[in-house]
Amino acid sequence: MTDTAAPAAQKSGPRISGAFHRLLAFSGLIALVVAFSLASPNFMQTQNILAILQATSVNGVLAIAATLVIITGGIDLSVGTLMTFCAVIAGVILTYLGLPLPLGVVGAILAGTVCGLISGVIIAKLKVPPFIATLGMMLILKGLSLVISGTRPIYFNDTPGFNQIALGSVVGQIIPAVPVPNGVMILFAVALIASFVLGKTALGRYTFALGSNEEAVRLSGVNVDRWKIGVYALAGGIVGVAGVLIASRLNSAQPALGQGYELDAIAAVVIGGTSLSGGRGTVLGTLIGALIISVLANGLRILSVAQEWQTVVTGCIIILAVYADILRRRTL
Repeated sequence: MTDTAAPAAQKSGPRISGAFHRLLAFSGLIALVVAFSLASPNFMQTQNILAILQATSVNGVLAIAATLVIITGGIDLSVGTLMTFCAVIAGVILTYLGLPLPLGVVGAILAGTVCGLISGVIIAKLKVPPFIATLGMMLILKGLSLVISGTRPIYFNDTPGFNQIALGSVVGQIIPAVPVPNGVMILFAVALIASFVLGKTALGRYTFALGSNEEAVRLSGVNVDRWKIGVYALAGGIVGVAGVLIASRLNSAQPALGQGYELDAIAAVVIGGTSLSGGRGTVLGTLIGALIISVLANGLRILSVAQEWQTVVTGCIIILAVYADILRRRTL
């Protein structure tokens, strides 16, 4: 997961400052782990570490999807409700229609891809600002999830093995001493694929270029709309994976769940060093950001800090991360 920047901005300064930001975030993660370990002997227990990783799996996948969009200079407020919608689609396919498990998984990912594509078309072709387009999509998907499910949860009790997608441990079967949940391994797989796309493919190069200088890319003869739509479609497919993971963890599709997840995802992206102005970011940084949020929430909960204060602390960290990005851009 190497640091990648737009072709027009590949100078030593941006790469060094971006690496420093990730190093700072990683140092913060280590500091949090050490602090909570000293504050409570329960923090470093194996079950608690696995719980942190499990909690990171869903938010991490959502954050990776958000990273792709934010690098283009856009924003996606619909990732939380899209995740829920994809979970509901999986429930319809597996529970209502009784189709095989693989079809439910593919259907959820396809639903996310189609919704992402629609958002991309609205933004690229209709020129609706990303904030407004994805806000509207967020509300549409929230309503559709409730309509399709009849406002009731859809349970997967009659789908053997569905909960093992996130909660099972293939690694644990091979190495019993390391029961890493499948959901975490799926997160790592998504991260590797997204990192490859950003660093080694034309879609990745144009993702950074769009965020760096979209007009320059357009004037060079590139079909900007097509690449932008492709980014949103890919991000939607990744959100579909998160929908499968959250449904597997709960063994149900909860139609009222989802709103608010987009804030944690965007927070992870920002803390990980992706610039909100676009053109710069890495999947590795996003993973570090997602881990920081999970460790912080878990540690404060173990110390019996009230939920409202947990939210205050997270908000302060986000502001500091954005300010660090502003300082970094001033030096470019």
